[in-house]
Amino acid sequence: MISIKKLLPFILLLGSTTTFAQQTLPIAVNLQNTYTKGTRTATGAPGKNYWQNTADYKIKVNFDPKTRLVSGTVGIDYFNNSPDTLKRVQFKLYPNLYKKGSVRQMAVSADDLTDGVHISSLSIDNKTQDSTKRRINGTNMTLRVSPIAPKQKVHFDISYAYTLNKGSHIRTGQVDTGAFFIAYFFPRVAVYDDIDGWNDYPYVGAQEFYNDFCHFSAEITVPGDYKVWATGDLKNADDVYDSRIVKRIADAGASDKVTDIITEDDVKAGNITKNNPTNTWKFEADSVTDFVFATSNHYLWKASSLVVDPKTGRRTRVDAVFNEKHKDYYAVVDYARKTVEVMSYKFPKWPYPYQHETVFDGLDQMEYPMMVNDNPLEDKADAIELTDHEIFHTMFPFYMGINETKYGWMDEGWATIGEWLVSPEIAPSIVDPYGVSAVEQTAGHEVDVPVMTLTPMLTGAASFTDSYPKPGLGYLYVKDMLGDELFTKALHYYIAQWHGKHPMPHDFFNCMNTGSGMNLNWFWKAWFFDNGVTDLAIGKVTNTGLKYSATITKVGSKPIPVNLTVYYTDGTTELVHKSIVVWATGNKTTKIDFTAKKAVKKLVLGTTYDPDSNKKDNVWTSAK
Repeated sequence: MISIKKLLPFILLLGSTTTFAQQTLPIAVNLQNTYTKGTRTATGAPGKNYWQNTADYKIKVNFDPKTRLVSGTVGIDYFNNSPDTLKRVQFKLYPNLYKKGSVRQMAVSADDLTDGVHISSLSIDNKTQDSTKRRINGTNMTLRVSPIAPKQKVHFDISYAYTLNKGSHIRTGQVDTGAFFIAYFFPRVAVYDDIDGWNDYPYVGAQEFYNDFCHFSAEITVPGDYKVWATGDLKNADDVYDSRIVKRIADAGASDKVTDIITEDDVKAGNITKNNPTNTWKFEADSVTDFVFATSNHYLWKASSLVVDPKTGRRTRVDAVFNEKHKDYYAVVDYARKTVEVMSYKFPKWPYPYQHETVFDGLDQMEYPMMVNDNPLEDKADAIELTDHEIFHTMFPFYMGINETKYGWMDEGWATIGEWLVSPEIAPSIVDPYGVSAVEQTAGHEVDVPVMTLTPMLTGAASFTDSYPKPGLGYLYVKDMLGDELFTKALHYYIAQWHGKHPMPHDFFNCMNTGSGMNLNWFWKAWFFDNGVTDLAIGKVTNTGLKYSATITKVGSKPIPVNLTVYYTDGTTELVHKSIVVWATGNKTTKIDFTAKKAVKKLVLGTTYDPDSNKKDNVWTSAK
């Protein structure tokens, strides 16, 4: 029998002559306008007029663990690469999520409510600005400025302070009396892009972030017994660490084995850092969308490294930094290292882009450039799935510059399929059905809206299903249909075109079409743009001896693979699989022909990743 994969290109080519496969994707006016302006193209590649703004940040921050006061200055060289003259500049003050009176979608303890970020001074090109020129509304600060012309650079200096939250840990805050994860801690310029202009969406706790690719130099001052881990490279290790620790860091960066950089004995001896009242830790990171740091006076540190790019020999160091009481964390360095390996060599099969990845033992489940803030988990499978999910975010949204605020599915969907595929590589016994049952349970309900719905407009269960499992399943189904080689080629085309930039949804769809050489709009529209449910049913089943033919009906409107498990009378099973390509022409039924190996007892539709809203019609039982 001819393989369905061999017929795939012919089937899709034939289908392209039909009205169904010729359909174009719906597109909003502001997205369509990017084609008119020449900043993006219908092939998915950036247009000849594509631009994005950037900035150079120089941060000096002091953190007092006793009072939790974060105070410092930030100098910003902002480059207006747009063709527009800017008459206002939008800043983000993310710690104002905890400000009294701020609108938020997540609960905050009364003890954590503050007066927000206090701006003690703000100057533009060394000219002090009157506070009346700025308006603060929640996490947005709008600053009226003298017009900033295209290609002009402007310099901001801001002195600021705020109190870090002790509880109500929403991606940042105190972990215990001697450990803190400090994110979103400095005023930053919001994204100004070719789609919407300024990113005016406030941060209210649920939706995540959208930041430009920038250069960061940071000086972080903490008490002398505290260590600091951060985005970017530590530039002055010799000034802050004992020479033994410096050597261990270097060893870990050059070795495949796990190195204990800070041990229980080191913590007890207290001779890890230079014996000063305070130490200033200097970090530098280039072309990243954010900068965060974590600090502790009692955490352990395990590290290892591996070659992520065999062409250049470039290595990535992987760290696990944790409380010795959390025994599950002793293996996290192994999970993290394996995740980086799988990402570099198997999926998405792209050399890990950063020089280190630090998993910090915190109170959340959140990703940052080169950093992860993960709570401890007792169950091994849970710990593996959390570790690889958050590290997978390195590619999406950070390397790819996704607007998470509007399009959560463009990063969380990838982390979800990453979790599904990477976890069994770490522990082969893992079968991770994360989110699939939620898709089944909400299918067809009022809350079940298209994946393309903007993330801030999602409510209830859709806030989860439309960002995580539904797009994850869509990616998985296309991967299955195209096969690993062609899917990787298409995905690499997308990554090559848009890493370090800001792709919009249609850039992804169009890049996958171009990269694969196939028009997949029939699937993109059905799965990402349209309402509908996933529901397959077994219809008529006939057989002549061991030759079977089963009619499968697509009762719902969304295509999913056909996975038919054959149960034999002797208790063994066999899986007959057909990808979503069987629905490419808009047909409502398809025939699945197979030759049984022995007497058949029953046929059952569906596997782990086939959400089916009605499973009552998924079983056929032999009358014999």
